[in-house]
Amino acid sequence: MTKKLAPIDLTPAPERAFLIAVDTGSDEGWPAEDSLQELASLARTAGADVVGAEWQQRRHPDPDTYIGAGKAQELLAAKVETGFTVLIADDELSPTQQRGLEEVLGVKVIDRSRLILDIFALHARTREGRLQVELAQLEYQLPRLTKLWTHLSRTGGGIGTRGPGESQLETDRRLIRDRISVMKARVDQVRRSRETGAKSRTTRGEPTVAIVGYTNAGKSTLLNSLVGSSVVLAEDRLFATLDPTSRRVRLPGGLNAIVTDTVGFIHKLPHQLVDAFRATLEEVSRADLLLEVVDASDHHALEHRATVQAVLDELGAAEKPRIIAANKIDAAEMHPREIDPAALGVSAATGLGLGPLRSAIEEALQRQGTPVDLRLPYTAVGEVEAIRARGGIQVAYDEDALHVTGFATPEMASELKRLKRNATAKLL
Repeated sequence: MTKKLAPIDLTPAPERAFLIAVDTGSDEGWPAEDSLQELASLARTAGADVVGAEWQQRRHPDPDTYIGAGKAQELLAAKVETGFTVLIADDELSPTQQRGLEEVLGVKVIDRSRLILDIFALHARTREGRLQVELAQLEYQLPRLTKLWTHLSRTGGGIGTRGPGESQLETDRRLIRDRISVMKARVDQVRRSRETGAKSRTTRGEPTVAIVGYTNAGKSTLLNSLVGSSVVLAEDRLFATLDPTSRRVRLPGGLNAIVTDTVGFIHKLPHQLVDAFRATLEEVSRADLLLEVVDASDHHALEHRATVQAVLDELGAAEKPRIIAANKIDAAEMHPREIDPAALGVSAATGLGLGPLRSAIEEALQRQGTPVDLRLPYTAVGEVEAIRARGGIQVAYDEDALHVTGFATPEMASELKRLKRNATAKLL
């Protein structure tokens, strides 16, 4: 009789991560312990088990081992005790610091930037997202290159492509630079495609709203609630969605707006990601209005706002009109007014406060619009109704004319004025 064997679980065991940080006192509002808590969340999002964490106060990180030779030796004992297989630093490490720690501990060492890049790679679902993540990874890896990229030689090279005496490492660096050039060209194509889409929306005359905020603040959930359906993946984890999603939202007064959910920001966001995702983040720069979502249940809400502001400054979008939505007020640690005097309390998950938020968005867009008060002949009724369908204006059917009032986007106002000029010209 053949004995039935139990199935073998081939799922690899999760990596055991140990976290380290240096507190120099310069990271205002972010004590090392709190920053390590966020790093732990990032590590778990990447699939690791966090088995320990330590931080050290120093004037500045050690240039050779980040935490100093003595502390590095102490980590050997922690390695025996916890069995950690990967060490994660809370700051970006130099190649020298990374090698120094790996030589002492004999385990893989990565930093916060590399961890965030890996999470982005894990969650990028569209071709656009994958392109931008790969570009960021290549630019991060280039100064840390240690003969890891020889496989790229299959995509190019050959007779006549290497200089005399060129080392393998130099060849690898040249290959990765060539790959970066290719990826930048592809990301530029994404940028041009987005600009074309933006021009199409401008032609329709519909105002645009960009949702911005710290990662996991509830941006995707809020967009789903505004639209009234689950159009965007919304999960309680960091960087659940990377690819921007735009949807048309009908506001209370009838105005249509295109609302876009953008990638979340985070403390110590790698500069490679800001550069690589600039094509996507330019949606923020083009928007007529920013809807900043703040997690009111997080005691670091104010520090999160500072991080968001820094990225908006870098994008040149800091001065755009903005509405502050203090989200998760059903579990809030802070009153919306503590976050910002003009903040509106909402709960994207339950729908609480969404009515006033919709009205505030419409009022803010109307303030940017052009007031119109025109009388047009009935011969223009088809064109007028097509414009009215885009929202923001009302049409009264008087005995002798169409009476158009309300607030219109510049494009819509231009179309209405053109109709008025044409009607006047016909009368003459």
